[in-house]
Amino acid sequence: MTDFTQRFLFDDSDVRGELASLGESYQHVLAKHPYPQPVAQLLGEMLAAAALLVGTLKFDGLLILQARSNGPVPLLMIEISSKREVRGIARYDAEQIKADAGLRELMPEGSLTLTIDHQQGQRYQGIVGLEGDSLADCLSEYFASSEQLPTRFWLHADGRRARGLLLQQLPADRLPDPEERAASWEHLLTLANTLSAEELLGLDNHTVLHRLYHQEALRLFDPLPLQFRCSCSRERSARALISLGQEDAELLLGEHAGRVVIDCQFCNQRYAFDAADVAQLFASGDTQAPSATRH
Repeated sequence: MTDFTQRFLFDDSDVRGELASLGESYQHVLAKHPYPQPVAQLLGEMLAAAALLVGTLKFDGLLILQARSNGPVPLLMIEISSKREVRGIARYDAEQIKADAGLRELMPEGSLTLTIDHQQGQRYQGIVGLEGDSLADCLSEYFASSEQLPTRFWLHADGRRARGLLLQQLPADRLPDPEERAASWEHLLTLANTLSAEELLGLDNHTVLHRLYHQEALRLFDPLPLQFRCSCSRERSARALISLGQEDAELLLGEHAGRVVIDCQFCNQRYAFDAADVAQLFASGDTQAPSATRH
């Protein structure tokens, strides 16, 4: 299994952790567009972050991480469902991207938005500025500013594999004394900060945790799989056409030689609708696409 998250818990501290690994799903995302290496790395880090968050935040629906800026990378977006299906995309200007560019150069004066779109219930959204040196720093700041449990991220990607580590302080239980609690948290963070990108990307979870915490009592839980899956469909494309209204949909047919093609930017799938398809959609008043599939 190349794509999974794995939770661990410290027995003597009020701290939990999570490790994320993405291989095949990361490659699926990169295969859809010719991303420059710095963009591919940043996209991988964001995939790892979303994978960590899906195990941290309780929701039934869709979690969306979206970073925007006025720089060479105006958009990064990852969607991951509560079923642990993930997809992602980046927009970039290749001519402005230097080979060694980091987050500050790629996305200056940017913002990071975390959205939880519940299937049932109220939508949640939080925003933080991209003011750190790394995406991990920005996410850590997001949790600090949102008054949630203190949470720290370590994220790395190299174009082949994306990996992430998360530590989160839990409500006081095992260590009710505030000073002991703070000292334990700082101790575990200090050890995590010694982990290099090469170690996180190259070592398995058992080895990583032994490397960091061989003197700590912790429990490692079973891994939970992740997979790439795009949520686009012919039915959703049909609903998009219907939302334009019949007049505009027919204008599009006229402008494009009697054939409207809707492209999915995440997976490059194409959904084509001819005049008969469009007439059927509006004649029935249904939001479902015709049963025949054309790519």
